[in-house]
Amino acid sequence: MDTRLSQLSLVNDHTGATSNPIYLATAYQHPRLGESTGFDYTRTKNPTRSQFEEAFAELEGGKYTLGTSSGMAAIQLVCNLFKPGDEILVSFDLYGGTFRLFDFYTKQYNVKFKYVDFTEVDAVKRQMTSNTKAFFIEPITNPSMMKAPLDSLINIAKDNDIITIIDNTFLTPYLSQPLKQGADIVIHSATKYIGGHNDVLGGVVTVNDESLGNQLAEYHNMIGATLSPIDSYLLIRGLKTLHLRIERAQENARKLAEYFDDHPAIKDVLYSGKTGMLSLKLESGYSVKRLLESVRLCTFAESLGGTETFITFPYTQTHADMPKEELEARGIDQQLIRLSVGTEAYEDIKNDINQALSKSYTK
Repeated sequence: MDTRLSQLSLVNDHTGATSNPIYLATAYQHPRLGESTGFDYTRTKNPTRSQFEEAFAELEGGKYTLGTSSGMAAIQLVCNLFKPGDEILVSFDLYGGTFRLFDFYTKQYNVKFKYVDFTEVDAVKRQMTSNTKAFFIEPITNPSMMKAPLDSLINIAKDNDIITIIDNTFLTPYLSQPLKQGADIVIHSATKYIGGHNDVLGGVVTVNDESLGNQLAEYHNMIGATLSPIDSYLLIRGLKTLHLRIERAQENARKLAEYFDDHPAIKDVLYSGKTGMLSLKLESGYSVKRLLESVRLCTFAESLGGTETFITFPYTQTHADMPKEELEARGIDQQLIRLSVGTEAYEDIKNDINQALSKSYTK
């Protein structure tokens, strides 16, 4: 997919600088009474953040992007669209932090979140009620890597006046542009692939509809969980190499998925065929604890989308706040690991996991 990453104008500065300036000012001078430069207070609008938001909106195929202080802040921003009694259908298998936030909204504000298998379109139709106001979809679920048929789901939503919210973190605009498929809202944890270097915290919300964009912008300013100037700069930097990093991570992930599909230590390989994310379920005779203690190149850490290969243990990390019965229902057990495959040499990643597996055998 050509998303014109290399053609984006990321710098808009009269000096001719080839890297974006970082505007740390919190307040901006008014030329005279009743006039503004377009920037008044940094929570409302910041020049560095605006540069990132404008570039990202173009990549996403949208018109309005809002940079938030984290991926969870992006989801929380969108949650403000709903009122008590509203019902949102949610991907059954999803990030544990999102599950935790939705559980809070149910208890605190009586917004209902119903978990459904979006891979089964007919089952989704049966779950819909007159109170269903939105679909919240992870196109590739976390950590089971199941693919949802977005086109069909978006069409169902449109026919029933339902908002579609797509968490596109795993795919990024380089691999998928749901707004062009008709989705209403696309969100990202920009901390992940957009930043790409495990050194920035941020989130993104993008829409096409002007009324919806204005509504979200009002909430964004009011709540104040906005993207900082320095983090905006780092995300602009990340956009410049996004296509290169995604291509390399995806190539590595595909090779690893194929290799481990026939490995005696691996019971299941969970891979969608896209992006750099895959999960492995170890055979019962292998210890995840020993594997995590034995890796050398790969890093045991709780994030994804960076240049380094991360191994995450969802059972005690990303999904730790999910009740045991919910974990079991999703197949998240103590034999499951999630890999965010980095940009290192494929052979180095493979060899590191292999040597760690050889040390994790317990029988």
